[in-house]
Amino acid sequence: MAFLKINLCLYKLSSLITQQYIRKVSNVIDFILKHIYQQTQRILSMHFTCKFTLAVLLALIPFLLVAQETMEEEEMKQERTPVYQTFKDRRVINAHSLETLQARKLDVRIGHRFGDLFGDAGGWPTFYGLENATDVMIGAEYGVTNRFTAGVYRTKGAGKLKQLVNGLVKYKLFQQYEENPNSISVTAAGVFSVSTMQKGDNPESINFFDKPSHRMAYTAQLLIGQKFSENFSLQFIPSYTHRNIVEFGDNNDTYSLGVATRIQLSRVVGIIADVTLPLNGEQSPLTSSGTAGVQYYIPLGFGLEFDTGGHIFQLNFTNATGIMETDYIPNTTSNWLDGEFRIGFTISRMFNIR
Repeated sequence: MAFLKINLCLYKLSSLITQQYIRKVSNVIDFILKHIYQQTQRILSMHFTCKFTLAVLLALIPFLLVAQETMEEEEMKQERTPVYQTFKDRRVINAHSLETLQARKLDVRIGHRFGDLFGDAGGWPTFYGLENATDVMIGAEYGVTNRFTAGVYRTKGAGKLKQLVNGLVKYKLFQQYEENPNSISVTAAGVFSVSTMQKGDNPESINFFDKPSHRMAYTAQLLIGQKFSENFSLQFIPSYTHRNIVEFGDNNDTYSLGVATRIQLSRVVGIIADVTLPLNGEQSPLTSSGTAGVQYYIPLGFGLEFDTGGHIFQLNFTNATGIMETDYIPNTTSNWLDGEFRIGFTISRMFNIR
């Protein structure tokens, strides 16, 4: 009889423990389900909070600049030596280089692209393109910190959209150091262009500008490079360009991959070159259907760079007619083999802002 009572007590005790265990497991499952539901609701609501998120990111810019200064102080404490002048200018020919301005430096720049050197539109009648200008750039860049550069430019525009006001931002994410020969430099760059040309009367025209956003185009890039030696630097440039309005049959989005290099021949003279390969749409030789009515070509430029000690002088040639990324990446229709390339130059004047 006592044995049966002991078994009955053990059974009740085990039942009680089992119920408590099941209750705890149930609570845990309930908590997990609620958490999943909350996260799902949060993800679904992200579309409606993107403007708020953008505002928060803009508000964080001052804190990022402070963090940048702290990062630079930390680098000095660690006594690491940054690699300077992967490229000697912040532009190679068409493409941006990964270089940024030093803090509190103001660079006023004027850029010019002449007409075709040869071909049907070049030669003696246009004095080999020197009497024409496919694009002109006037503006300035300012070094907010050693890693963050911002600028604004006015360009003539070589595509369908003219009279462009262009904003530029560059931020160096990673720095190459002499102590680590395998390290690389990475700079994020963004270009924002707005056409100020007069609104057209023809609804079929690209400058009809049914919406204000139709005046805008954007390019986002990563500039990834390394200075292998004093005589050789190499950079890769994955890019994304978006135009809010394009002609029928064209693509709003253009993906591209660029390569830029600098080869130093002597202490004074170097060779610079860059090429940008569109990866989709009619602009790309990989995907073009040939039915757009316009023949596009790969933007390619090369030139000579002269280091005079205090200034860098470049003499370059390119088939790109536009200067800004939003212009030349989707709009290059000139062919090197037909003599449709041009001389380009940039005049730069640096100021210290204290």
